[in-house]
Parts: sequence; structure tokens; C-alpha cells
Amino acid sequence: MSSVLERSLAILELLAKSPKGLALRDIADKLEIPPSGTHRLLKDLVRLEYVRQDREHSDYYLSTKLVALGLSYLSDSGIVDLAQPVLDRLAAESGELVRLSIVSGRNLTWVAKSQGARNGLIYDPDMGADAHLASSSSGIAWLMTLSDEQALELVAKQGFAKPGEYGPNAPLTMLDLLQRLNAAREAGYALTLETYAVGMNGMAAPVREDDGEARAVVSIYGPAVRFTEERMRALAPNLLRAAAELSVVGNASPLMKQSSAEV
Repeated sequence: MSSVLERSLAILELLAKSPKGLALRDIADKLEIPPSGTHRLLKDLVRLEYVRQDREHSDYYLSTKLVALGLSYLSDSGIVDLAQPVLDRLAAESGELVRLSIVSGRNLTWVAKSQGARNGLIYDPDMGADAHLASSSSGIAWLMTLSDEQALELVAKQGFAKPGEYGPNAPLTMLDLLQRLNAAREAGYALTLETYAVGMNGMAAPVREDDGEARAVVSIYGPAVRFTEERMRALAPNLLRAAAELSVVGNASPLMKQSSAEV
């Protein structure tokens, strides 16, 4: 990383993945930036209120300023208001967590959700995270709309799951991934069994442009004990109907009109 801007953004991205905070030395080591330079960047980020420092332990945390900016942008784009009724209906039909993720450059980011589960096990992770493409049903649903070469390039850049990092059935090789992509293309949606997290299953469908390019992905996730493969197959028509409706809804939102990355 050569520029001050690149280093500053790298710090923000690292802190976004470290909600418990990080010490200056840890930030410097992880980003391979000299401690003195890291301290100067952090001092500016604290001054600008993008980062806060814990006075007791001196650890650094991401502030809520970036979150507020993101939420403001999503609100102004109209995507949440437009998509929420569709997500709510699918959550009620499935009784599980429904999420909408947006294709942005080379990433797939979860931006809206609706929780259909009311009792028992409830899966409800934080929003705003980027999907791990090879191991999540959302990632597979996006990759299935690309050529094999484009999909493999994106996954190679992000990396396959390391053993124990995600679910026990996460694909670890290109051949395994390609087989899953072909199965998803045949079905019209992605279905995963404990690939993203232990004990969790998921299914997802791309929200396509008129030319077939995906602008977003709608997904359903739930505990494997009740969100079985049989249950997911039965919900496939509901999922595909929601994806088709979101494709129409997306024409009214600037954010949903973004095209996927050139890879």
C-alpha cells in the first residue's frame, strides 16, 4: 500500500472486522505498516471521528460515523423501502432469516434483512458484511451468473475457506466450486448445506438485469435442524418469485442499478 488514502482505508476495513478493537501494534503488524506511520494515520482518523480510542486500554475501534453514512446512503437510494415488503413476505413464508445483498465491484454486501423466525433457534448475523463467495449460498448465487473464468477469478482473489473457518462442507477446491456452480445454474438458485456456518443451511437466487447480469442476491438462511434440504426445495418457487419481484423493484433504486464487477 503506497498512498496515505490506501493505508487509511485499509485500517478502516481491518477495524470493521475487529469489533473488539485492536492495539496499535496489532494494526501495524497485520497491515505491514510501520508503527510510527500507523499512529499518524490513526491520529487523523480519530480526529475525523471515523475511529475512536479506548482510554483505558488504548485500543482502537471503528466509530459509528461510517455506519451512519452507509445507512444514510441506503435510505436515500430507496432500496430498503422498496425491497422490504418483498423480504418481509418471504420471511413470513419461510419462517427464517431473509437477506438482500448488493453486488458492488468485486464484493457482495448484505444490506437489508427480514427475520421470519420467532421461536427456537434464530440465526441473525450482523448486516453490512461482505459474503464469502465460495462458501455462502449468496456468493454461489452471484457466481452462477458469471462465466467460470470470472467466478474463479473472484474466488481466487478472496480465497477459499480455510479448514474450520466456515462450515464443514465449504468447497475447498476449484473443481468442487465449479460443480456447485453448475448445480446452481441447473436449478436456477443456489442451495448450501452447512457450508457457511456449522449447523446452518442456506439458499439464494440472483436478482438479474434484463441481460441476465446479477445486480443483487436474495437469500434465506436457517438452522439445519428445521431448514432441511427438503424444506428448501419446497420454498424454491417462493425464493425465485421474490428474486423476480426485486428485479422489477430495482429499476427504481440507483443502488440496485449498479452492474457487477468487470473481472
